[in-house]
Amino acid sequence: VQLQASGGGLVQPGDSLRLSCAVSAYTLDYYAIGWFRQAPTKEREGISCISSYDGPSTYYVDSVKGRFTISRNKANNTVYLQMNSLKLEDTAVYYCAADYNMGDCTVTAIYDYWGQGTLVTVSR
Repeated sequence: VQLQASGGGLVQPGDSLRLSCAVSAYTLDYYAIGWFRQAPTKEREGISCISSYDGPSTYYVDSVKGRFTISRNKANNTVYLQMNSLKLEDTAVYYCAADYNMGDCTVTAIYDYWGQGTLVTVSR
């Protein structure tokens, strides 16, 4: 299983950004995908995930609920994280990861595969 995150960049508070996580074929049929982030001097934090089954379940940590939306496109093997109303505290390296799990997703699982990070910087 391979994952590649992209879409990070430098934005201002209130702006939007969409991250993409390209995964290898068939991954989304068997693996839940999670988005994590790690800010400087802070521990890695699980912020969202989407399950592998159709009509998928999703999860958001409270700090991003209502601002971030996770989605996926099985046809092009990609999971997205739409980030709106970005705040200074959203600055972090964002990672996507895969958890072999065909039930509801959770960011507390031990994720088996990780992509490289993509840096999101929110600055005035």
